[in-house]
Amino acid sequence: MSNPFTPTFGVTPPLLVGRDAEISALNRALSAGPGDPARAIVCTGARGTGKTVLLNALEDTARDSGWAVVSVTAHPGLADELTQTVLPPLLAAHGVDEFTSHVTGASASVLGVGASVSRSVTERYPFTPSLRSELTDLATALGLRGKGVFISLDEVHRARRTDLEPLFHAVQHAFREGLPVAFAAAGLPAAVHAILNDDVLTFLRRAQRWTLGDLPEPLVAEALRGPIALAGRTISQAALDLAVETVHGYPFLIQVVGFELWSAQPDSAEISLRQARAAVPRAIDAAHRLVHDPALRDLSPGDRAFLTAMAVDPEGPTTVADIAERLNASRGHVNKYRARLIAAEVIEPSGRGQVDFALPFLRDYLRQTA
Repeated sequence: MSNPFTPTFGVTPPLLVGRDAEISALNRALSAGPGDPARAIVCTGARGTGKTVLLNALEDTARDSGWAVVSVTAHPGLADELTQTVLPPLLAAHGVDEFTSHVTGASASVLGVGASVSRSVTERYPFTPSLRSELTDLATALGLRGKGVFISLDEVHRARRTDLEPLFHAVQHAFREGLPVAFAAAGLPAAVHAILNDDVLTFLRRAQRWTLGDLPEPLVAEALRGPIALAGRTISQAALDLAVETVHGYPFLIQVVGFELWSAQPDSAEISLRQARAAVPRAIDAAHRLVHDPALRDLSPGDRAFLTAMAVDPEGPTTVADIAERLNASRGHVNKYRARLIAAEVIEPSGRGQVDFALPFLRDYLRQTA
C-alpha cells in the first residue's frame, strides 16, 4: 500500500476539501457568459494555503466544461513563451489557420518601353502574430462552439511587471470585446497587493479576490481520514484527534502530517495513537524545512528581527510595545514591520496592540534557529 499523501507544494492532494464554493463559482461563470464576475479571479494567501492546488482544480473544472486551458507560471519571458510555444498548438488543434488575410498594398513598375508593363505585389503592412491576436483568434474560434479559453497564472510574485503586462493587456482586451475568456492568477499577498496597486496593471483591480486561509477541523479530519480509508487502512479516533490538532487548520500540514502518520508503521492495518505520537515531531520538522525556512528566506532582516522578538514569548500573542522595547526601536518603526508581516500573512492581529504568529509552529522554529 503506497502512501496516499503528497507533501509537495503544488501537487493536488488525494482529497481536496474546503474549495467547493470556489469551484462552483467558476463552473457558473463558464456557463453564464462574459459578464460573470468569477471570470477574473485572484487567489492569494500565505505559503502552503493551497493556492496552486486551487488553480489545478479550476483548470480541471474548465477542461471538464470543454474549455481550452492555458496553464503557466509567471517568469521572465512569459509573453514570448505564450506567443511562440503555448498558444500556436492550441490554435492548430482548434482549426485556426496559421495565416489569415491582412491589409496589403500594390505597387507597379514600368519595364522597357511602350505598353509593356509588369506589376509586383508586396505586403505594405506585414503582420506579426502577437499574444493579443493569438488569444483573440483562439477565443473567437472556441466561442463559435460555445466554449472558451481559461488562463491560469501561478506564482505572480516571481515575475516583474514587464513580464505580466502583455498577458494582462491581452486578457483585458478579450474581456472588453466580450470574448469567452476566463482568467485566474495566484500569488503571495505582498505580490498581489503590489499588482493591484500598480498604475498600469489596473485590470485585476476588478477581479474577484479569493483569500485562502485555515480550514475548519471537521474538514481537516475528512481530508486525513478519507485518503487513509481509500488506501485500505483505518485510523483510531485518538490518533485522528491528535493529527487534527497538529494541523491547526493549515492546508499544507494536512499532507505533511498525513504522510508521517502513514509512514510511522505502514504495514499496520490501523494507525494508532502511539504511531501518531511518533509521527507528529517528524511532521513538525518537515514543516520547518518546507514552510518556515522558505517563508523566512523571503523576508527582510528587519522582518525577521520583528518575528524573533515575538518568539521570546513562549506562547500566546505579543504586544507591539514589548516588541519595540526588545528591538530598542520606536513604535512607528515597529508598526511599519507589523503592517508588512500582516500583509504577508506571516502574523495576524490578536486584540488591541497585539499580534500572533499566523503560521503553525513558526514560533518553535524561530526559538530553535534565532
